Amino acid sequence: MTGAERREQITAEIVARTGITEAVIERLVHAFYAKVRKDPMIGPVFDARITNWEPHLAQMCAFWSSVALMTGRYHGTPMVKHMPLPIDAAHFDRWLELFEATAAELCTPVAAAHFADRARRIAASLEMGVASGQGVMLAVGERYRRSEAGAAQ
Repeated sequence: MTGAERREQITAEIVARTGITEAVIERLVHAFYAKVRKDPMIGPVFDARITNWEPHLAQMCAFWSSVALMTGRYHGTPMVKHMPLPIDAAHFDRWLELFEATAAELCTPVAAAHFADRARRIAASLEMGVASGQGVMLAVGERYRRSEAGAAQ
């Protein structure tokens, strides 16, 4: 079996188990980012950096296809893009809150749990990367917090 055939088999198994399809991912991504854009905490972080939302949404659909279905569609560097952002644990918590709520609203419980599990791992990894980019090495279970002035704590 080739690597491509194995990937297709894994994707098919996930689809069968969760019901997640590319259409489900597209609905989730679009609904989630509609909430993000209105959110007073994380909306401004996105608005300061994204002027054309359509390419970003397409990229996020490819990202979630790769993460949720193991399709390999995404070819980006999310860590590099997130490291310089003025964000911390509170931002990741809000991102997760919105994402999990959106998944619960739009998906079956199995699919929502699948998305939430991956979202939590992504948030933890990105938070660690953001902290590292600010010269802060987090211990296991430690969260990254910025001071009121924006410097790392």
